[in-house]
Amino acid sequence: MVDAFDPEEKPGALAGLTHQDSQPDDVVLVLSNAPDVMLAKRIAHILVEESLVACAQVGSPMTSMYLWQGKLEGSTEIPLTFKTTATLVPALYLRLCQLHPYEIPEFLIQGIAAVSQPYQQWVRGNVRPSD
Repeated sequence: MVDAFDPEEKPGALAGLTHQDSQPDDVVLVLSNAPDVMLAKRIAHILVEESLVACAQVGSPMTSMYLWQGKLEGSTEIPLTFKTTATLVPALYLRLCQLHPYEIPEFLIQGIAAVSQPYQQWVRGNVRPSD
């Protein structure tokens, strides 16, 4: 198990990292998926172009197993990872739902305990300001 980031405990070990503490401009990861590569690339392109995310990663196809309406399903899906700020999560969710064919698209938000300051600034500089 990895301990939580504590800059006071190990000041030199994590030099250059910024502790994030639930602020609106904190960097977050959003995980989703798409049913095929072309749609995954389209979603990624649009979300970066519209500055809802600073970076969108399109992963390799994987098999997902899940229950849908009481029936076991299995399908190939393309994982998507987005880097954005906490304040843009609601707008990102709405836009993803517009672009996505699933009735319930996967939308998981991961908070980041610490991030390098240059990367944090890059993400913040490459997403639109909050409304």
